[in-house]
Amino acid sequence: MPPTAPENASSPPGGRPPLRLVMHGAAGRMGQRIIACAAAEPGLWRLVAAVERDGHPQRGADAGTLAGAGACGVAIDHVWEAPADVVIDFSLPGAVAGIARTCVAKRVPLVVATTGLEPADQAAVAEAARSIAVLQSPSMSLAVNVAMDLVARAAALLHRSGVRADVEIVETHHRHKEDSPSGTALKFGSLVREAMGQSRVAHGREGRPGARPADEIGYHAVRAGDNPGEHTILFGLDGESLAVNVRATSRDCYARGALAAAAFLAGKPAGMYSMRDVLGIA
Repeated sequence: MPPTAPENASSPPGGRPPLRLVMHGAAGRMGQRIIACAAAEPGLWRLVAAVERDGHPQRGADAGTLAGAGACGVAIDHVWEAPADVVIDFSLPGAVAGIARTCVAKRVPLVVATTGLEPADQAAVAEAARSIAVLQSPSMSLAVNVAMDLVARAAALLHRSGVRADVEIVETHHRHKEDSPSGTALKFGSLVREAMGQSRVAHGREGRPGARPADEIGYHAVRAGDNPGEHTILFGLDGESLAVNVRATSRDCYARGALAAAAFLAGKPAGMYSMRDVLGIA
């Protein structure tokens, strides 16, 4: 069992005990950052399990030590037995269906932060929300989710005005990111399409594609270095333009957003939730 929080730890709101956290994808970059950020707030969080696939090379390692937060007494394993209040999934497509079914069996709320899900994963997440509280978002960043609200509002206002606005979405991520465009970029595009009605997309351009059609959203993905994430949504009008830009400077914004989502979700009734609920966006 992990050590208890120190006596001088900050007390959580309402004097409740720390939330018992399970991290799925604990050995990954984001899993490690979430564990480290949770360890920095021992009055709010208590890591009770760190889950990875069976046969993972880090199986048996202390999750806190691996995350650079000091030993916590929780070894990385492919199962978890300890009682828990909430699970955060930051794993890989193909692994989400299994943790969703486990959460249903254990009646534990689930935050799904993994993007690029396979159909079987998404179906399992939707099914889980019938029995437990599930929060799913293409981005755990609070700033990104505020930007999504701004982009949706801008798209609706421009569409209502009747002027032509060409929309291009440019996203940049680190060299290790496997999906493209990012789930966040696709969500921005979905919000724009819902408001403005575009019927086609273009993923980059080359050669002579001809004049840009009005009903198109352009996506451009850049993969370079260690960039944790940047998105620019450009609305191009005649004589002027509007751009919404949101940029992460470290992965901690995603980690702290995931923890905020988990704190919100713990104790909620069954259903599907989003970061809009966490932010109180109507």
